[in-house]
Amino acid sequence: MIEKHIVLEDIDLVTFYGVNNVHLQMLKALYPKLRIVARGNIIKVLGDEEEMCSFEENIEKMQAHCAKYNSIDEETILAIIKGERVSGEGSEGGAICYSVMGKAIVPRSENQRRLVDGFLENDMLFAIGPAGSGKTYISIALAVRALKNKEIRRIILCRPAVEAGEKLGFLPGDMKEKIDPYLQPLYDALQDMIPAQKLQEYMEQNVIQIAPLAFMRGRTLNDAVVILDEAQNTTAPQIKMFLTRMGQNTKMIITGDMTQIDLPRSVKSGLVEASFVLKGIKGISFVEMNEKDIVRHRLVTRVVNAYDAYEKRMKMEREEKGRTYLEQKGKWTE
Repeated sequence: MIEKHIVLEDIDLVTFYGVNNVHLQMLKALYPKLRIVARGNIIKVLGDEEEMCSFEENIEKMQAHCAKYNSIDEETILAIIKGERVSGEGSEGGAICYSVMGKAIVPRSENQRRLVDGFLENDMLFAIGPAGSGKTYISIALAVRALKNKEIRRIILCRPAVEAGEKLGFLPGDMKEKIDPYLQPLYDALQDMIPAQKLQEYMEQNVIQIAPLAFMRGRTLNDAVVILDEAQNTTAPQIKMFLTRMGQNTKMIITGDMTQIDLPRSVKSGLVEASFVLKGIKGISFVEMNEKDIVRHRLVTRVVNAYDAYEKRMKMEREEKGRTYLEQKGKWTE
């Protein structure tokens, strides 16, 4: 009789043990010769050495499945213990990662695939496109995959708080609570891909960090995927400061929509400037997305197209008024 402690890492314990510990009870039934006691992320096992080796090997397989797919069920556990092929495993080619419901997250357009390839081939990536084109969601998925594969140690999320003029002091709460409203779209994506309890744990341990753009100065970011969302609302000095925070073994993804700049008219967008200054530099990739990449409700594409058409009409009318004014001014001068 020997005793062993197995430590579970990088998984959601509720998912692994099952609701009301149903998966744990199943394991106890399948291994009647072992005494199995679970306390938090530690499983204490007492029993025959040969039986324990089989149990430990299968726990590792279950843990790997749970970490990859964010889910595990009784059928999968039984297949693993019997040494059979798990149904559906490996059938979804090209998956970036999996949602909390076990659904594969895959690029759904050519430009989204270019975004994935650009991340693999470059350390700095600009994803520019309209609302709903998947640039932020795919970026988060790539960061989550890198974290799960232990390629990095942390994910850092950053977004300019334009509406508050980068002065967040008047908002209630600590820094996380002050910046949270501006980062909600990033949280939405994270909640799709990481179980709630594990996400909270990552936040508490600073594995996933909130980094307000106004307070990034002076930091060097190592072993991380750093995502700057809504970069069209950064100024030129801000985006330059952000890009120069890059440290060793770090990848940066900068996303933005050139048609949704909320800066004052007199302030030039840092993203617009960066797209001219940095194009052609080795190690930096630009992926430009369009309405064909929109994967939200079909009405989103129609809304984007309608506003594009409206802006073109307004531009033509302004130009026409300008020409008329110059013509009239010429007549008056004569």
